[in-house]
Amino acid sequence: MIRPALVLFDLDGVLAHYDHAPRLRVLAERTGATPAAVNEALFESGLERSADLGQVDTEEVLEELSRRLGVAVSLHDCLAARAAAMQANAAVLELAGAAARHARLAILTNNSLMLRDHLATLCPPLAPLFGDRVFCSAQFGLAKPEPELFRRCLAELGVAPAQALFFDDKPDNAKGARRAGLRAHTFRDEAGLREHLAAHDLLEPEP
Repeated sequence: MIRPALVLFDLDGVLAHYDHAPRLRVLAERTGATPAAVNEALFESGLERSADLGQVDTEEVLEELSRRLGVAVSLHDCLAARAAAMQANAAVLELAGAAARHARLAILTNNSLMLRDHLATLCPPLAPLFGDRVFCSAQFGLAKPEPELFRRCLAELGVAPAQALFFDDKPDNAKGARRAGLRAHTFRDEAGLREHLAAHDLLEPEP
């Protein structure tokens, strides 16, 4: 099997553990709203989805969220809430670091420009491995599992689909990547990731 030139990772559920509840709680605490009100304003309203698709930028998200909650919501409020919701998966990062000896690494996530621009602050352990190779659905106006999203992301990286390996915790997203010509696997746990990376000649043999 030919070794991939690039390993592309999903973010939430793969590189980082994600829990929705702390995000609602922290934003509620910082704005004086209830978690239910935050959920309605940000998620049930479709605002978060619009941001993920690049239909609204960071400033527009803050303005609309402030309007819906009836209180000024700052960038720091949103970043604090997002940071509370995610924690780096240390075991996955260790494996990614080992794979980085043989291939480039990048992130492709269904997320907003806000997250892309501030990911190093939100989840600092990711920065040494991925640097600025963080791509989100918002910048392309497309979301996984659309095959065209993968093609456009790889074009930015200068990598052919056949040279890329992708991991996502959602099977449909892995299928979308395969339709775009990438090799792709559904992430379930660290043991499975290790097995797939080894099968693609991206890990040193264990002594």
